[in-house]
Amino acid sequence: MCVKIKTLALFVGAMLSTGAIASTQQSALEQRLNQLEERLQAAEQRASSAEAEIQQLKSKPVAPQTTAPVAVVSEQSVNSPEDNPAPKLSLTGYGDLKIYGDVEFNMDAASRSNGLTSMRSSANNNWADGTNERWDINGRILLGFDGYRRMQDGKFAGFSVQPLADLTGSMNLDDAAFFFGQENDWKIKVGRFEAYDMFPLNQDTFVEYSGNTANDLYGDGYGYIYMMKEGRGRSDSGGSFLMSKNIDNWYFELNTLLEDGTSLYQDMAYHGSELVKDKNVAYIRPVVAWSDGAFSAAAAMETQVVDNAYGYTDANGQMVDQSSRTGYGLTMTWNGQKNDPDNGVVANLSTAYMDAADETDFTAGVNALWKRFELGYIYAHNDIDKFNVSNLVNNCDNDCWITDAGTYDIHTIHSSYLFPNVMGMKNFNIYLGTYVSWVNADNNSNDNSDNTRYGGRVRFKYYF
Repeated sequence: MCVKIKTLALFVGAMLSTGAIASTQQSALEQRLNQLEERLQAAEQRASSAEAEIQQLKSKPVAPQTTAPVAVVSEQSVNSPEDNPAPKLSLTGYGDLKIYGDVEFNMDAASRSNGLTSMRSSANNNWADGTNERWDINGRILLGFDGYRRMQDGKFAGFSVQPLADLTGSMNLDDAAFFFGQENDWKIKVGRFEAYDMFPLNQDTFVEYSGNTANDLYGDGYGYIYMMKEGRGRSDSGGSFLMSKNIDNWYFELNTLLEDGTSLYQDMAYHGSELVKDKNVAYIRPVVAWSDGAFSAAAAMETQVVDNAYGYTDANGQMVDQSSRTGYGLTMTWNGQKNDPDNGVVANLSTAYMDAADETDFTAGVNALWKRFELGYIYAHNDIDKFNVSNLVNNCDNDCWITDAGTYDIHTIHSSYLFPNVMGMKNFNIYLGTYVSWVNADNNSNDNSDNTRYGGRVRFKYYF
């Protein structure tokens, strides 16, 4: 009996111990599950916070970077707004796009400008500013957009547009052109642009003759410095079509300019008579150039091929054609900076001759640039056969220098100096420029003791 009781007691004790152990293990397991659940909740909260921060960063505008390039996404690979709502700069993917520009502001001081040459010494259209000395601040900001696409076989096409914002508050345009061709072979270009420069002025700072390359070049009553620019292009009243070809060291170019021919003349006056337009003009301007190393040379002509495009009405009521104009030019250049950028000399020698209705003009110029200093001289000879003096006096208000038929010699000396890398910036330069001009006449129509004009300029040039 006693043995049975002990056995029963041991059995009951074992059962109680097993239940206690099981209870303890279950409690520990539940505690661990609770801790795991808390950790999962904390992880979910951190993930939600991170997602919210990412969405907030996406919605904020990104500040422009100065050292990293702008990411450009082709239109062919842009995702839908639902996939990626972030803003993107989108291009068609058809070629490269270049965005650039420059700032060009001038501080000028010049003597009275009336009655000498058609030199425009400021950036506005008033190239003859009257009888007073002038202090002037002028200039413009250019913004350029160039597009270019090249195929694997060397064929290419592209465009260039360059709007200008003048300091006067007006908007203008430099170039607007479309072109295509075969690289290092041939090219076709159409639009508004300048063709080959047949009268380079080297480091030009203050020698700005009137007009916009092809317009307002001739001021009646003023000396005319002919520089092979009448058919060069960049006209305000027409457009150009140019074809060019490269063969080894040779370059061939043919530019055709179609425009209102009377836009060549300031105030539509020529030899004292008011011009009347009958039709547009067409200038044909072929150029042949050759280069080898530092030396290059070019010969060209430009001729207006439309008869009776404009003229004036004589005393008998007959139309007198004044649109016949043919010019010839030759220029030679030595560019020593190709092999020696620091000490090389750049020198230009140019001549130009114009055979026009009742007038011939000859111009010759030489200039040289060494290091940062440039010096040049321009000589112009005007020979005028006919002149309507009565009309000219009424139109000029006694401000004109050339008031009669005859020959006139115009002399201009110009120079400039460059201060590069201002404040250590390679894209910021300052130029100092100056010029002096005077006229010698073979008649007594003017007082030759008061025939000198001069000016100075400080130019700020910043590229971006």
